[in-house]
Amino acid sequence: MPSKKLVLAYSGGLDTSVAIRWLKDQGWDVIAFTVDLGEKKDLDAIQARALKTGASAAYVADGRAPFLQLFVWPSLQAGAVYEKEYPLATALGRPLIAAMMVEVARREGADAVAHGCTGKGNDQVRFDVATAALAPEMQVVAPVREWGMNRDDEIEYATKHGIEVPATVHSPYSTDENLWGRSIEAGVLEDPWAEPPKDVYAWTRDPRDCPEEPTYVEVRFKEGLPVALDGKATTAIELVRPTRRWRTSRSPKRSPGSRTSSASRGRRWSTTVCGSARSATRCTHSSPKRSAMSPET
Repeated sequence: MPSKKLVLAYSGGLDTSVAIRWLKDQGWDVIAFTVDLGEKKDLDAIQARALKTGASAAYVADGRAPFLQLFVWPSLQAGAVYEKEYPLATALGRPLIAAMMVEVARREGADAVAHGCTGKGNDQVRFDVATAALAPEMQVVAPVREWGMNRDDEIEYATKHGIEVPATVHSPYSTDENLWGRSIEAGVLEDPWAEPPKDVYAWTRDPRDCPEEPTYVEVRFKEGLPVALDGKATTAIELVRPTRRWRTSRSPKRSPGSRTSSASRGRRWSTTVCGSARSATRCTHSSPKRSAMSPET
C-alpha cells in the first residue's frame, strides 16, 4: 500500500525537523515546504536538511512581497495590536504560509498538510482555520500536539536519530523571525520571573550598550502606509531591511515601517499567493539542484 502524501510547513528548526522523521514513522510520505518571509536563514541548507532528515522533496518559495502587501500593511493601517500591547509580526505570516502550502499540496496530490505548532498557542488556530477555509477536504496533521514529547525529549530524539537541529539542551530557544519582527520562546523564557538573558536578542541591544546620541529616522506616510525612508522612496522589501541595521547598531527615535508599491494595489489574494507559490523551487534526492515549479496547466 503506497504511503499517504503530506506537505509539511518546514522551518528547519527542532520541531519540524523531528516531525519529518516522526511523520515518516507514521507512514507518511513527507514533502517539506519552506516560505522565505525575510528571516536570515540559509535556504539551501534548510532544503538539504529536510532531504537528509527524510523528506522525499523540499520546496522553497519567496513570500516576502505578498507578506508585506497583504498582511503587514493592512495590520499597520488598522493599528492591529494583540491584547492592546503586543505588536503583530510572526503571527501575520501564518495564513500566507498555509495558503501557499495548500497550493503545493494540491499540485503534489497530497492528502494532508502539517505544521509544527504546539497545542498551547494561537498559531495552530491560524494554520488550521486557514487550511479549513481554503481546502476543507484536506487533513491537518499537527505532530507536536500528538507525540507527547517536550522540547528536551525532542532534542534527545533528534540526537538518537542523527537529526541535525540548531537547538541544544544548553540553548533550547525556539526563534521565529520575518521581515517585520522576531519572537523567541522556550528555555528560561518560559519562567515569567526570569529576566531574558542577553543571548536571546539579535535585533535589539541593551540601552546601556548604545551610544548616548540617538539616530533619527524619518518615515513619510501616505494613506496610512510608509512610502519613503529618509526622503527616499524605495520598494517595500528594501524599505524594511535597513531597520535591522538601526536596531542592532543604534537606538532610533522612531522605528520605520515599509511601503507597498502602487502597482500591487488591487491585486487579488489568489493571484498574488499563487504567483509566489508557482515561483517556488523544488528539490529531491535525485535532483539536488533546486528547480523552478512549472505552472499548472
